[in-house]
Amino acid sequence: MWNITVYSNENSIIMYEFNTEKEAREVFNHITGCKILSEIVYFNDPCFALEPF
Repeated sequence: MWNITVYSNENSIIMYEFNTEKEAREVFNHITGCKILSEIVYFNDPCFALEPF
């Protein structure tokens, strides 16, 4: 999951959530102001599960 956090001049924060990096970067390039693009990784997803020995 990808997240864009935008800090506005009115001391408010707006957050946008995306499923793919491509769509997040497309929107990120069109947003003006102070913004942060983050990838959110959940370590409880099955793809991160460790195999028992």
